[in-house]
This record gives sequence, structure tokens and C-alpha cells, in this order.
Amino acid sequence: MARVRLILDIRKHSKNIAGLFPIALRLYHKKQRILRLPFFTSKEGWDDKNMVFKKSAVANKEQNCDAINMVLNEKLYSVKSIIDKLGKTINEITVDVLIENIKESWDKKLDSDLKKNLSNEISLSEWGQVLIGRKLKEGKPSTAKWYKDSISAFVNFNNGAPIKLYHLNVTFLKEFEMENKAKGNSNNGISSYMRAVRAIYNSAVKEDKYIPIKNPFNHYKIPTSRRTKKKALSKEKIVAIRNLQYDQGTNLWHTQNYLLCMFNCRGMNLIDLAKLRLKDIGESRIFYGRSKTGDPLSVRITGEFAAILKNYTEGKNPNDFIFPIGYDGSVETFTKYKSDRRLVNKLFKKIAVDAGIEEKITSYYIRHSWATIAKNMGISTEIISEGLGHHSLKTTEIYLKSFDNSVLDDANELIVS
Repeated sequence: MARVRLILDIRKHSKNIAGLFPIALRLYHKKQRILRLPFFTSKEGWDDKNMVFKKSAVANKEQNCDAINMVLNEKLYSVKSIIDKLGKTINEITVDVLIENIKESWDKKLDSDLKKNLSNEISLSEWGQVLIGRKLKEGKPSTAKWYKDSISAFVNFNNGAPIKLYHLNVTFLKEFEMENKAKGNSNNGISSYMRAVRAIYNSAVKEDKYIPIKNPFNHYKIPTSRRTKKKALSKEKIVAIRNLQYDQGTNLWHTQNYLLCMFNCRGMNLIDLAKLRLKDIGESRIFYGRSKTGDPLSVRITGEFAAILKNYTEGKNPNDFIFPIGYDGSVETFTKYKSDRRLVNKLFKKIAVDAGIEEKITSYYIRHSWATIAKNMGISTEIISEGLGHHSLKTTEIYLKSFDNSVLDDANELIVS
């Protein structure tokens, strides 16, 4: 009569990179066969007598032992049922034929969590490419590049081999973190890769492309990004930039205008300034959607902003870009925008030198400068938070939400005047 039981496969070659051993079905029918299952633990984590994972074992702390034990029990029971149903017929077949029947029986149970896991061969790269394509269609090439670079980092860690979504477990994530730290990579960089992969993974789960037994990101803490050095200019330094005189039409003149316009528009991002068209300018306000979030924003035109606009609006059609740095948000023109952005940031540094400012400023400074000046002037945290989305010091990208525009406009006039 055939015999079967669950064992911990402690053969040397069975150990994985984390030093854990797989659970297997040991089947004896004339000959012995080992059928490995996709669950791993340590010698201390396996109760051989009761054939279950030990909840108290260190190796099992971050594993759902109840769910795993349920699956293992179902597997064992299904094999025993097959043996019982075969009766004396089992003597007429080989152990290999018996194994094939067991596998076929398992394949028919489409509703089991294990089957959903094993049959779902979608990889991180495959689903990531779907999301990258979507982001490119949405006109968000920066996010697409973030996803692409993060996937590459994970695949490189995996020695170039494809990563199936079911490969992403807590152990894999910890090993990725440790190797990157050993290379001297910062928490910020590691965290960036992790957050991108988490977004891809959770998207696959949300869209029913993958059904996990256990979501590793619910049990693994992504390394905390260290607060980057606060990058802000004082109002005196903004005034120093404002007082500079450059020849009209030169790159430095345009760049000075960009900086002042961004500041006057509650710390507008450079990309949003580049996307402004004449039709976005109303009688007394500008209207635009923020590229990062898609949130619609409305800002009252200040005196300084109006004066600068006069240099750029004459003779233009409603769909024309206001500024020479104009960017339509498409993937095709993103490379040109990045080149323009590099030039602008280079000229920002030249402007800082001319204004006697020590900081090597970039467009990144403007949003923080607006918020910091507002804070130093005693404007309420609520108005700053609503006007810029500045809910914590960890946040460097801040945005407008739902505060009454009149309150925000009065605050803006006070800040930029």
C-alpha cells in the first residue's frame, strides 16, 4: 500500500538563499518520490510529528502559518484520497504514474490559493511594462522612468533572472535591502525602488492579475527615507533675485522670469509653468492642472506676475505656450523638456551667484521657499498646508487642495509682495 506524509526536505541542495528548507510530500509506492511544495522554513520551524509550521519559530514569524498549514493539510488529504480511491488498482501503476495523477488532481482545483499562486506566472517586468505604458499614455514619463529603473534594480539583484510576483516575499525584500545597504546605497534610493515595486505589485493585486497568499508589503517595512536637507530661500534672497537686471530676451532674463513666476504662483513646479498656455490665463486668475497629481489649481494673478506676462502674451493664440520653455506633456517631447530643465537649473545657479546667494539653487527650491517664507511670516499652518499640501516636513512636493481661494490669494499677495 502507498504511504505519504509531509516532511521538511533537509537535503543540502534543497536549501534556498535564505538558508531555509522546502516542505515536501514524501510518497512511497514501490519506490520513494519527493514532491516539493512552495513553502520554506527552518529545521526549528517544522513540527515533524504533527506535520505543521510552528508559529513560535523565528523563521515563521512573518509567515501566515495558519494559512500555510491549511494548504498543506489539503494537499496531504487530497493525496490520501487518491490512494484510497485507487484501491487495489494502485498495485498496477508505478510511483511515477501515481505522481502524475496527483499533479493532475491538483491542477483541477482552480479555486485553491496555492493553485492561483503557482499558475499565475506573471512577472514584475511584465506587469510593470503595462503600467509603464499607461503612464506614458497619461503623459507621465517621469513616473514611467521611475518604474523602469526600479524594476531594473530588482532584476539586477536577481542576477538578471525574471522575477515572478510570487517570488516577492518578505525574505526577498529583506535580502534586496541588505545587499543595497552593503553597496553603500542610501535609504532614500532603496526606499524609492521599493515604493515603485510596491505600487506595481499592489496594482496587479487590485486588478486581479495576481492573487497572493500573503502580500509581503503588509509585513515588510520599507526603509524610511531620511529627511533631505531643507532647500529654501529667504524673502531677502528672493528680493535680491528680483532686483537683478538682465538684458531682455537673454536666457538669463527668461530664467529669472521663470523663477519669479513660479514663486508668485504659490511655488508652482517648473513643469507646470512650462505647460501654461495663453488659454489658461483668465482676466485675473490662472487655471491649470498640476502634473504630479492632476489637481486643478487656480491662482490670482499678482502684480509682478502680470508685469512679466506682458512680455510673453502679445500676438499669441489661445493654444500657444506662454513661455519659451513650453512643454506639451507628451513622451515625444519629454527629452527636450529635460534638456530645457537642465539649462534652467544651470542658469538658476548663475542667478544665485549674481544675487550673492551661496546656495546652488534649482527649481526645487521655489516651492519650499514659498512655504518657509509663509511660515516665518506667521501665516497659519492650516493655510500653508491647504495651499501647498505641506502636511509634514518629510513632504517636499506640496499642493493646493480645497481652502477658499480668497484666503489663499490674500496669503499669496502677502508672501510675494
